[in-house]
Amino acid sequence: MSLPGRPTTAIVMALGTAQTVSWASTYYLPAVLATPMAADLGISPVMIFAAFSAAMVVSAIVGPWAGMMIDRHGGRGILIASNLIFATGLACMGLAQGPLLIWLGWLIVGLGMGIGLYEAAFATLACIYGREARSPITGITLIAGFASTVGWPLSALMEARYGWRIACFGWAGLHLLLALPLNAWLPAGNLAVPSASATKADGGGAVPSRARLTMVLLAFVFAVTWFTSTAMAAHLPRLLEAAGATTAVAVGAGALIGPAQVAARILEFTLLRRFHPLVSTRLATLTHPIGAGVLLWLGAPGAYAFAFLHGAGNGVLTIAKGTLPLALFGPVGYGLTQGLIGGPGRALQAAAPLIFGFALDRYGVNAIWLTSGLGIAALIALLLVNSGRTEPSP
Repeated sequence: MSLPGRPTTAIVMALGTAQTVSWASTYYLPAVLATPMAADLGISPVMIFAAFSAAMVVSAIVGPWAGMMIDRHGGRGILIASNLIFATGLACMGLAQGPLLIWLGWLIVGLGMGIGLYEAAFATLACIYGREARSPITGITLIAGFASTVGWPLSALMEARYGWRIACFGWAGLHLLLALPLNAWLPAGNLAVPSASATKADGGGAVPSRARLTMVLLAFVFAVTWFTSTAMAAHLPRLLEAAGATTAVAVGAGALIGPAQVAARILEFTLLRRFHPLVSTRLATLTHPIGAGVLLWLGAPGAYAFAFLHGAGNGVLTIAKGTLPLALFGPVGYGLTQGLIGGPGRALQAAAPLIFGFALDRYGVNAIWLTSGLGIAALIALLLVNSGRTEPSP
């Protein structure tokens, strides 16, 4: 489905590029800039990561509201607002002379994350394409899947040459000069479901108990899988070293995650698109536990297999977060549904580095039983989900 003057490929490229900027300048920023920020301001890096965790909590709180607004009015205005908010928060951090403005900046960025990351982008595509949004959703995750590949080196380059403050200002500028115009080019309004979405968002439709149960199950699935994703992002090298891998092997294995995510998303875009998203989501929850079993069995030689399997599963689960609710609930009220399902996951993400880091300190490589158990629990929850439509009647 193409729109007059706006082919689907162009929309996917524009939104995917804008999402790349949004993810690279927020979620992937602390990994590079937290240490120089802390050193310059005379505070602990822990405080930077604590502020980042608070930002994710803020994003979880505002997510349902943002989804409801997208249901009513379409996503273009919300996404434009997110770029302005991101730029403000990043500029605030760049001006910081102490922890106060750093915290304020991250809280502002958290507001932007709640209205400007994947959930908002998926809801925008659902407004444009309705039930045909599965392929565009996969497309933007293919592009934005390179956010860390682009973001980490670019942040490091700006920090090395000009300092962390200019790096923050640089990302703010990219929001205003690149991401905002791309989001502004998107179609305005709710094109696929122009009126029914607002009815549901206002509570006008009766939500059956089966639909409520399905929403709870999906919220659990995506919360625990995002916990695992964030825990691995923070601690994968340490985990592999605890399994006996050298630092070089741990870094090399970690480098496989990005390509594995992209490969799995291409598989979803080609072969798995023939099946209900529930099938690929169930398979994706298994890859981390299987990889963990290989790591525990083989030790260091299993590091590469574990990293690849974890990355592949994570790549498909990112898509499933958009496509599975769409398939089960339909495009009516999709934005609010996305916000409600995704909120617990954002909150749990905030605690993931601390919780898994404690487990890793205490139990070593056996800490992986925690994330593997969560993967199995997610699969069990998905087995309780029926693939039939559960959307309420408006």
